Amino acid sequence: MKATKIYPAQVLVRFILLFFFAGQLTAQNLDVPYVPTPHDVVAAMLDVTDVAPGDYVIDLGSGDGRIVIAAAERGAVGHGIDLNPVRVVEAEENARKAGVSDRVIFLEGDLFDADISRATVLTMYLLTSVNMRLKPVILERLRPGTRVVSHSFSMGNWEADEHLVIDSRHVYYWVVPANVRGHWEWESKGLRFSMNARQEFQKIDIDVNTGNISLVVDDPLLVGDRISFSALNRNNGHRYLFSGRVEGNTITGTTQIRSGNSRSVENWSASLRRR
Repeated sequence: MKATKIYPAQVLVRFILLFFFAGQLTAQNLDVPYVPTPHDVVAAMLDVTDVAPGDYVIDLGSGDGRIVIAAAERGAVGHGIDLNPVRVVEAEENARKAGVSDRVIFLEGDLFDADISRATVLTMYLLTSVNMRLKPVILERLRPGTRVVSHSFSMGNWEADEHLVIDSRHVYYWVVPANVRGHWEWESKGLRFSMNARQEFQKIDIDVNTGNISLVVDDPLLVGDRISFSALNRNNGHRYLFSGRVEGNTITGTTQIRSGNSRSVENWSASLRRR
């Protein structure tokens, strides 16, 4: 049998092909197949999260690195996480070509084990099933106010704050809400107030009382760690506008008080009371 001669260039080509197909086989065993996000969708994701200098962007399933690289080109820093080492090498090379290697890194790892707590912006293009597994992790580990954006896939009953469509592709955006569930108490101008708050993600429903009087509550709003609502005392016509920041078991902010022609602004400090 005549032997086939293999030249060094052929060896190199075969090695490259073997490396490529090994990467593809590895990708098939991952939770999410590798499909790059179109550049116009990347731009929309960074626009809706308002990525800017000072942000730390973490991309889960970062692929060729394009989202983190685009964020770095806007002045942010951050890193990407991908289980496929081929993609990590590719992303590092793309960052070098884009001139942002000093602002981003790419790590090989399981996104469920990753420390995402540093993120001010979390980006992802995964699957709905993966997003659903990530949802409790996001709500537990990310600080209130962290912006989260997903290409194509939602997070079930956690309704997006914004839903964009770019050339038939969907972008979902959330702001991680603070936890305000429970019974809160405070004083203002010698009066004692209490508030019972119920919550489903960023949607809140609250009751406010002063003494035995139930106030009429309007426009309760929770955005990240910011809460606001108005409350009317029908007995005396006093209207209150509460606005503050939630920090663990405390809310601090201001109260605007209107009564007839009278106007005043007071400090507001409420404490969560465990029952």
